[in-house]
Amino acid sequence: MKIADLYIRVSTDEQADKGYSQRSQEEFLRRYCEINGISVRKVIFEDHSAKTFNRPEWKKYLLELKKHKGKADLVLFLKWDRFSRNAGDAYQMINTLRKLGVEPQAIEQPLDLSIPENKMMLAFYLAAPEVENDRRALNVIHGMRRARKEGRYMGLAPIGYVNKTDEAGRKYIEPKEPQAGIIRWAFEQIAESVFNTEQVFKLAKEKGFKGTKSLFWFAIRNPVYCGKIFIAKYKEEEARFVKGQHEPIISEALYYQVQDVLDGRKRHYRLKVMSNATLPLRGFLICPKCNKLLTGSASKGHTKYYSYYHCFDGCNSRFRADNINDLFVHELKKYIPRPEMIDLYKITLSEAWYEQTNHLQDDRKQLLAEIRKQEEKLSYIRDLLTSKQIEPADFRDMKTECSSKLEKLEAKLSTNNHDQVNISDLLEKGLNNLLKLDYVYENGDIEKKREIISSMYPEKLSFDGFILRTTRINEAVRLIYSLDKDFGLNKNRTNENESHLSCQVGTTRFELATSCTPCKRATGLRYVPF
Repeated sequence: MKIADLYIRVSTDEQADKGYSQRSQEEFLRRYCEINGISVRKVIFEDHSAKTFNRPEWKKYLLELKKHKGKADLVLFLKWDRFSRNAGDAYQMINTLRKLGVEPQAIEQPLDLSIPENKMMLAFYLAAPEVENDRRALNVIHGMRRARKEGRYMGLAPIGYVNKTDEAGRKYIEPKEPQAGIIRWAFEQIAESVFNTEQVFKLAKEKGFKGTKSLFWFAIRNPVYCGKIFIAKYKEEEARFVKGQHEPIISEALYYQVQDVLDGRKRHYRLKVMSNATLPLRGFLICPKCNKLLTGSASKGHTKYYSYYHCFDGCNSRFRADNINDLFVHELKKYIPRPEMIDLYKITLSEAWYEQTNHLQDDRKQLLAEIRKQEEKLSYIRDLLTSKQIEPADFRDMKTECSSKLEKLEAKLSTNNHDQVNISDLLEKGLNNLLKLDYVYENGDIEKKREIISSMYPEKLSFDGFILRTTRINEAVRLIYSLDKDFGLNKNRTNENESHLSCQVGTTRFELATSCTPCKRATGLRYVPF
């Protein structure tokens, strides 16, 4: 009497659609063995794809056959697609089983493989399910590409979004707080370049970002957050972006601004997230001897720790942190405006703003010229393709490059409209911040202090042991300070305590709020609500 092992494999969709349940297969196989006088040694149940033989139960079964040869003569299954849906892998496995003394057989598609002609039927039985799999995969690929072309996001929603289904049963994604707000904040921080990306990630974790560092890096590179869906290159179709149907978390201009920072195309400062509250100026001070940025650390004394700003790599510049911190606060107070002159400050700053934002019209004209140039280039390469002077592959590469540049230019143009800026509101907020600048600085945490420092002083500070100096301060603050000096009085109503910090500005201009960061800056000073 021959001995057989029964192999039963199912998948969820086939159980529901075709009735290939495990109990049904086992019943058919056992009845076949009873009719043909075959003894059943064991039954193997598998719930895994038949695309490969990398299946848990099959691997265990094959290992057992190798250890105990001759225990079984047959391995029976219902149809050949239960055995495999890959013709190449199936032939190799049949040869492996035969070497182990086991003959594979499908009871509903029986074949005597000792007859050469039957191998043609075997090829058909094995190829048919493989073709079916390939066709199903192709239909899925085409369906997903069609959905992406329509602007629908496919798959699991990225962090900051959640998967939803509308009344018609169509899938879509929508922003989900608080993660969406954290993602938006992270983009804004990277664009401002006060902290580098690694430090923004750490701050985002403190705010509640639920994800790993790699997920964070993927998120800040993901165009989905600005409302774009990426369609990958496929056969003759070139890669491109389409406008998504979902609600964007950030603007396109902010997204491209962040990409410029990440790609190193934008000048930015790399400040450190401070853990030591006694060293707020670390990363802002320039060594008077070697012109490197001073770092900082704490040294242990007899009873407590003392903080110092110091240089490194052989330079011996070293200054007590508390002395410099006190001197900085003293200098900072000199820039607090006089409340009785608020109206005059508003008039002066408004005039300066209108004078210095005239260049935006020139920027707009330049962007329009660049856009026309890219459009003409696209038209030209289309003519070259039509006249068969370039190959289609070269055309696709050049079109992709031009389209990418054109998209970025149009995004910048959409935000280059200074007429939408409400200068009155910005001045109100900025001057209110300046009126309580000393209070906010001295009572703020380390991040707030560094925000104020970077906003007040766009360039670094130098310290020679007695005096703090800088090449430039914030434009709005400089104008206010100049007005106070013109009236012959400073904050303390005396003439003697003039600031040692240079007020030279040159061709700088106000940093005003943009559409991607509304009201984040007021008259050049980064606006933080109190």
